[in-house]
Amino acid sequence: MLRIHGIARSRAFRCIWAAEEAGLPYEVVPVGFGPGLKETIGALNPNGKIPVLQDGALTLFESLAINLHIAGKAGAPFMPAGDDASRMFQWTLWAATEVEPANVQWSYNTYLLPPERRHAMAARAGAEALSVRLGVLEGHLASQGPWLLGRDFTVADCNLAGVLYGSWLNGFDYSRFPKVKAWLDACLTRPAALAARKLREG
Repeated sequence: MLRIHGIARSRAFRCIWAAEEAGLPYEVVPVGFGPGLKETIGALNPNGKIPVLQDGALTLFESLAINLHIAGKAGAPFMPAGDDASRMFQWTLWAATEVEPANVQWSYNTYLLPPERRHAMAARAGAEALSVRLGVLEGHLASQGPWLLGRDFTVADCNLAGVLYGSWLNGFDYSRFPKVKAWLDACLTRPAALAARKLREG
């Protein structure tokens, strides 16, 4: 039994979605934000953040690393092999290093922070940086599609769409990126994604 420490309204959403896609039994151990988080979770994650996965004797932090572990337990097609495994790592790391920082900058200054703490200039800069990355993704999907690696939905799709989920849900303008929008719609309306979204949005 996988134990996912966190709440669905956090990056734990990505891990819940991955567990649903993998068809593996899991439980969510509710650990939320706020005072005392670091003390509550610090024994499992010295960074004092959620999510954390426990799988038997293994403890993991970092949501995308957790997802790679979950996919490895599930096997193909969710976890690809050979050259496709290398491409999966490429897109997962791209999600973390290229997409997420820009996405977070836009998100915090658009809907996450209280209005009085938001900065319009930072929101615009985040949107511009994110748009550059979405242009790369648009070109890739136009030539590769329908999924990141081609024919099969894999953990690469789950990881990148999980990073982009907040902007997709909260009004980022995807009209200039129709291939990305169609791909995100397809990812985030899969039955496993809907099950995770029900926990987060419900």
